[in-house]
Amino acid sequence: MKHHGSPRRPSIAITPDLSTPTAQTPHPKYELKVAYADAVLRAGGLPFVLPYSEERSVVDAWLDRVSGLLITGGAFDIPAELYGEKPREGMGETRPARTSFELTALRLALARKLPVLGICGGMQLVNVAFGGSLIQDLSRELPTAKSHEQKHDRAQPQHPIDVRDHTQLAEAVGRGQLMVNSTHHQAVSRVGEGLTVAATAPDGVIEAIETRDGLVVGVQWHPELMVDSVPPNLGIYRSFVAKARDRRH
Repeated sequence: MKHHGSPRRPSIAITPDLSTPTAQTPHPKYELKVAYADAVLRAGGLPFVLPYSEERSVVDAWLDRVSGLLITGGAFDIPAELYGEKPREGMGETRPARTSFELTALRLALARKLPVLGICGGMQLVNVAFGGSLIQDLSRELPTAKSHEQKHDRAQPQHPIDVRDHTQLAEAVGRGQLMVNSTHHQAVSRVGEGLTVAATAPDGVIEAIETRDGLVVGVQWHPELMVDSVPPNLGIYRSFVAKARDRRH
């Protein structure tokens, strides 16, 4: 379907962060890095920020109006209880309200067979939702891992990853190696049921997962920050938006 000579832009719901109230700013604010929305736009989608709600019916109504769900990352960890463990040393701040909302949105999106893209912490949430677990702190639990928390500009790469053949990710960015940034201290441990590993770092850390039908993809890095410095990264968003377009919402 085309409108005014251009392909239809499918609506993409993006989960934002929520600021912590302080004495100076007592009213919480939704926060979203511009790069997420820009990447969706550049890939041909129409981004919408998805406000939180504890009511399933409200989340249902929102998802009825979109064609894809983008779960973003953030500077927090997923509660260990959600994957059957207790917090260990190195576990960071959690945001249970955000995680609860995103899990609800994710599960409802999966029930609708909406395309889902999980970025960084969003990938970790996807893994947990499919019954997987997480390494709670790489430096303590996988001391052979290289640093995955880069200090330099996140628009520049930190390390390569090996993209596995015959995956949705390989279709999106190409086969072989891809340079990515790295901003995480947790990682996938046990892979969730129904998910396959699509890429790994040279130190063995899992960098991408996906469902076998390619409808759900999670990447551990932030491709939206590298669409200019390492252009194949935009392919992840283009692939996601193309699948959303096929939903015809």
